Amino acid sequence: MLANHIDRKPWYREPWPWLLVAFPLTAVVAGTATLIIALRTDDGLVANDYYKEGLAINRQLEREQKAADLGLKIIASVDEKTSMVRVHLEGKGGLPAGLNLHFVHPTRAGMDQNIALRATPGGWFEGQLKYPPMANWQLILEDAGHKWRLDGGWDMTQGHGLEFPASQASVIR
Repeated sequence: MLANHIDRKPWYREPWPWLLVAFPLTAVVAGTATLIIALRTDDGLVANDYYKEGLAINRQLEREQKAADLGLKIIASVDEKTSMVRVHLEGKGGLPAGLNLHFVHPTRAGMDQNIALRATPGGWFEGQLKYPPMANWQLILEDAGHKWRLDGGWDMTQGHGLEFPASQASVIR
């Protein structure tokens, strides 16, 4: 009679229990990582009061038409080292005393920047950014009296210069 000799290992040295535990453990780790990311980053709202902004769209369209009627055109640039914004404004009529430039991030309202640009000689306006804007931005330029407004997109990763009239934008490399 042959003795049955079975070599038994402890359970933790067998592959099957680890294989059965691996999938649920991976799901728990991934869920925890997702929860941490969700709690640490706030996407914010696109608009706090979307209804009032919806009602104001006609006013914005009137201001954009006013900019088109004046034939306004801007050339904008950002110095990478100093984060200084320079804007040159051309068009009919006199130059305003100051401009407001809004850098609006498409998805994160907390990154938006509003810059008051002061006039310098030669039709240039300058202002300081809070931090370098290396992203894709929606720009809104308006006079201090809110009579006209220009807007356009600017992908800062494509170049640090921008030129656009009231109807079209192009990046300068």
